[in-house]
Amino acid sequence: MKRQHFEALRPVCPLCQTSLSQEHPLKISVVVEECDHGIDQGVLQCTNSECLYEYPIIDGVPIIVADARSFVTNSIAQITSRDDLSPVVEQMLGECCGPGSYLDSTRQHLSIYGWDHYAQFDPDESQADAKPGCVARVIEQGLSLWGAPPQGPVIDVGCSVGRSTFELAQRSDGLVLGVDFNFSMLRVAQHVMRRGVVRYPRRSVGLIYQHREFPVSFNNTENVDFWACDATALPFPSGTFGSAVSLNVLDCVQAPLNHLRTVRDVLKRNGRLLLATPYDWSGQATSPEGWVGGHSPRSPGGGASEPVLRALLTPGAHAASVEGLRITAELDSVPWHVRLHDRSTNFYRLHLVAAQATRDAELL
Repeated sequence: MKRQHFEALRPVCPLCQTSLSQEHPLKISVVVEECDHGIDQGVLQCTNSECLYEYPIIDGVPIIVADARSFVTNSIAQITSRDDLSPVVEQMLGECCGPGSYLDSTRQHLSIYGWDHYAQFDPDESQADAKPGCVARVIEQGLSLWGAPPQGPVIDVGCSVGRSTFELAQRSDGLVLGVDFNFSMLRVAQHVMRRGVVRYPRRSVGLIYQHREFPVSFNNTENVDFWACDATALPFPSGTFGSAVSLNVLDCVQAPLNHLRTVRDVLKRNGRLLLATPYDWSGQATSPEGWVGGHSPRSPGGGASEPVLRALLTPGAHAASVEGLRITAELDSVPWHVRLHDRSTNFYRLHLVAAQATRDAELL
């Protein structure tokens, strides 16, 4: 965790924020190990004397979520996983654990996101119909809707393995923070930021993965950091960020409305939001009651998601409209694809929306 990000962004205790609706700042209470890139291991603590809840910093990633205990419990295999095993041994472990295991799931996700974010820089990547780098292309199209570079500080919500965060930093002079709820992905992003090297398992077929490792270089990485945060309860004071990006997050969280509201809350007045989603609703991620459209053909618009999101981001147009955000521009069909293995790629069309914060968060 970089001290400049901590001091400038002033994170607050998410437990007090969600349970008491109060913003109590965190402090650095313990530093176990620190290097040129920031604090590697340590502890953050709530300054509220009636709370004093603690949040760990592990491998440079602060875990700032309301239920840190559950996060650590559910992520303990990712947190304690080794990175010094040979590709041969890693492959054998995958074979032993088999399909459907924790290791299988983690490797598949790292393969999907590692490939799209960085495979275009891999000298050993074979040419295929589907080209990596969708995330960078969507960022480029989104910034064209803004019409100007992002104003810092910038938060990249759901940053995954980090490419979108680096792209934003190359186009901004301010601090850029990538946040995600997946520790293994944040570890990949940290590795790229600190060492300029990408390491990820590239899936070929079934349980067969290729170890990929190669150098990459981005500008302004000194302005980048990566934290573990909840996309539905961002732990920052109201009005912290000038810009926010949310790529393919809306349909991946338990409470999409809370995601829109927390992003609105952390934006400054006139701050800008870039949001993209394929509306790929799944009951595993979001209960149907929380879906933005997609669950009843008898609803307005025949169940389509696009008009519901537009209504939510139009003051007074929906019973649950997110007051303080309004759409300024949109693209209805932005291509996106997800590579699953050598012979399988899923293709999507994203709804890309640019919005603006129209009121000060403290007035909402």
